[in-house]
Amino acid sequence: MLTKEERKAYNTEFWEDFRKFMRPYTSESGKRVNWLNYPTNIRYIYVRLDANNKFAAFNFDIQPKDDGIRAIIWEQMEELKAVLTASMNDEDGEWLKDEYQSSTGYFSRIQWKLEDVNYFNPEDKEKIFSFFKNKLLGFDDFYSNFSEILILLAK
Repeated sequence: MLTKEERKAYNTEFWEDFRKFMRPYTSESGKRVNWLNYPTNIRYIYVRLDANNKFAAFNFDIQPKDDGIRAIIWEQMEELKAVLTASMNDEDGEWLKDEYQSSTGYFSRIQWKLEDVNYFNPEDKEKIFSFFKNKLLGFDDFYSNFSEILILLAK
């Protein structure tokens, strides 16, 4: 078991290595992107990367305070599901409409997972990085074409 300091150091190293791994890749727009903090340009829509000792996950989270806005954006995402699925290498993902966390309240999430990898196993690092890269680049392809629709709905 790692101490709190060791876990923090490992976490920092892992994500810095991933940042370096993604440095050669640019957005569909041709611009450099901070892949760890993907710019959705909507203050309550987030791309989150998660890794633990069981899986790695790419999450697209919709979490406005207004449930009506969340429902409208969710409905639009369902309309775009075929396009998003194609961009994500024909992987449908898990569509979670009404999730709840005590710290954030209700939110909606579309999630893609890579099962049976361990964030703490150095041998799984490349698998996790490749998974994140493929999902980020696929999502970027989708988002660069359809973000304007979501931005208009979010206003």
